[in-house]
Amino acid sequence: MTEQEKNIGRRLRELRKELDWTQDQLAKLLGVGKGAISMVETGKGGLSERNKNILVHELNVNPDWIEMGKGEIFNAPREQVLSFRAKTDNSVPYQSVPLYAIEGTAGLVPLFNDAQSHTPVDYIHIPNMPKCDGAINIVGDSMYPLLKSGDIVLYKQLQNIDDIFWGDMYLLSVDIDGEEYITVKYIQKADKEGFVRLVSQNPPHADKDVEIERIRAIAFVKASIRMNSMH
Repeated sequence: MTEQEKNIGRRLRELRKELDWTQDQLAKLLGVGKGAISMVETGKGGLSERNKNILVHELNVNPDWIEMGKGEIFNAPREQVLSFRAKTDNSVPYQSVPLYAIEGTAGLVPLFNDAQSHTPVDYIHIPNMPKCDGAINIVGDSMYPLLKSGDIVLYKQLQNIDDIFWGDMYLLSVDIDGEEYITVKYIQKADKEGFVRLVSQNPPHADKDVEIERIRAIAFVKASIRMNSMH
């Protein structure tokens, strides 16, 4: 094991203690056995990219903290993280999540307004995960390395911008000069009233403040699927 992997293991244990969780509880969230958690925490095993993504998406863990120990553990107060997750993350034993081709729906707005009129290109079957409304392939590298172009995000629609959880990851449609801009970003509070800040994971992509009224559709990113190219 590398020194970085051992440090990640120590931070995973610190995270678990901060949450006051047992290894069994964390293992259930990550979909692994208790022994796997013990292996990571003691430096005998590595934490997969999939499980890092789950920590970021489901517990709002700061990715820079889990990778390098930089910044705060969470992107929001601990109590807010746990209360939000308790209210929104009731797992469904089995569900078929419709996968839509966004270019065939004329954008997020018509899809979100009337999903029944749009035919999915396929269905994604994933057991024991929170209820999702749909899934799409994303384009662009603004959330790299968490997400890359071609990956699939599974989402839960929000009816009101006031329901957002500051600092978490969202799929949204923004009106830019009359054109729809579809993106996945972290959403943070902006300094200016009536605006929100869209934050990328990839450092070359600058943060951008946008007017709330320009957000035409928004959904919470509940999970992602990495699409690896085969050569």
